[in-house]
Amino acid sequence: MKKKVCILVHTHSFLDSRIFKKEAISLQKNGYDVTMIVPRIKGKLFDIDKKPFDTQFLEESFIHEGIKIITYNLQDFRPPVDLMQSHIDEMDYTQFDNPLTNIGLSVDADIYHAHEMGSLYAGIGIKRTLQRTKQKHVKLIFDSHDLIPDPLDNKTILKENKVKMLRLLNRMLHEIDYMITVSESIKSWFLAKKPLLPIEIVYNSPPLATDYEEKKYDHDKLTVCYEGHIADTRKGSKVKIFKMTKLCSNKIDFNFKIIGGVLHGHSLTIPSNLKDRIQLTGWVDYHSIAQHMKDVDVGWIDFDELQYSLNRAYALPNKFFSYLNNGVPVVVNKCHEMENFIRVHRCGLVVNKPKATAKDYAEAFLYLHENKDKLREMSKNARKIMEEVYSWENMEKRLLLVYDSLINNYSHPFSL
Repeated sequence: MKKKVCILVHTHSFLDSRIFKKEAISLQKNGYDVTMIVPRIKGKLFDIDKKPFDTQFLEESFIHEGIKIITYNLQDFRPPVDLMQSHIDEMDYTQFDNPLTNIGLSVDADIYHAHEMGSLYAGIGIKRTLQRTKQKHVKLIFDSHDLIPDPLDNKTILKENKVKMLRLLNRMLHEIDYMITVSESIKSWFLAKKPLLPIEIVYNSPPLATDYEEKKYDHDKLTVCYEGHIADTRKGSKVKIFKMTKLCSNKIDFNFKIIGGVLHGHSLTIPSNLKDRIQLTGWVDYHSIAQHMKDVDVGWIDFDELQYSLNRAYALPNKFFSYLNNGVPVVVNKCHEMENFIRVHRCGLVVNKPKATAKDYAEAFLYLHENKDKLREMSKNARKIMEEVYSWENMEKRLLLVYDSLINNYSHPFSL
């Protein structure tokens, strides 16, 4: 009989690339019966750019690409931290009366896989209830995409609330059976809290691009790419993109390509003098990203305001591996985890400043344009490490080993 997996989601889109496109599909492909419980906002599911689905996915439950999707209204499950802490501390399973827990109980799975603090709280309720009422000992995975709350974030969260959230997280860690996370630094942060915590890194990497062609860098034009959400500040700053493009275009034949863009309800106006230099694809299908990367020479990531975010210092984001997957060297500012990765694997260039300016990045792009041999070497290294270590095909093996260890009650060799 197939083992049943229930993926619990509280704030992410049900089409999130990590949750749905990678983990759920991989588990289903490898023989697991997968159900996802996902939130609606104002009665509708939402895409990765926050756009609501007005004509699709309107049923309360449905099958999508072989995965059973069950929905609930997010408005009905927004528990405050104090309430969650009280219920966790009381050890009383009857207190967990919320849509995510109740639907999860109806699935009656063998393994529950939570992706946020809210869904982890619901998963603990499920685990306690099934143990007390059915003597069924289910397994609970917490998949920490980043640090919530961010220990350095003093701008978007009050200090008092941050202390409460950290206390709740520390308490809930004692009830999970396995943790999955996305970088070495985040893994180390959690192990400092709970040294014997079974934890595995499953990087946010895509499946290996199958029609990859080695980049020649035998043309004069330089195309730099940004993949993801464009914001005014912090990451993917449109102001920096415009200024970098102007500075580089004054010196060389330069093009900036944006794969993605602004979130639903927002707009991006490109200055008239740069319209022939900046290409905006809009949000594209996950599987078509490799095709859009074919003419890209260099990828760009800028995580600004690092003093306010440990997450940015510790991040290895989707776009980072998306560039490398297509043999695209990455230019980044001085972020701890990405800097270490690039220096070890020699697959990009680090601007040696935590707060890099548009001028700093422009100088880096111009340097690479004048040093095509270095670009070719970085490109080959990028693709090689994806083939050998970091592609989703390799991450899928790690994910399946975690699941196999929980099903068969053993410690797999990646642990600790």
